[in-house]
Amino acid sequence: MCCFILAVGFFGPRLGFLVYWLLAPVRVNTAFDTVIWPLLGLIFVPWATLAYVLFFPGGFTVLEYAIIIAALVLDLATLGGGGLRRKQVPGYPNSAP
Repeated sequence: MCCFILAVGFFGPRLGFLVYWLLAPVRVNTAFDTVIWPLLGLIFVPWATLAYVLFFPGGFTVLEYAIIIAALVLDLATLGGGGLRRKQVPGYPNSAP
């Protein structure tokens, strides 16, 4: 069950963004000037990229900025959490050779 939750947390926003990009490509293309930014966002900060695209047309309110920042913090927490858990595995070296 834990692996399923981890897989949904990892692939969920990426899959959601890809489906959204396929269903509404005009909306994603208006949010970003080039293709490189949504691809980088999809790889590194998928929750924040998905939130940004959902809120983009029509300007941003304070609540929407707060949701985008919370999504960014969630992305950074998932990136940083892996390094913390790696140090807790018995017998695993703390630093790369």
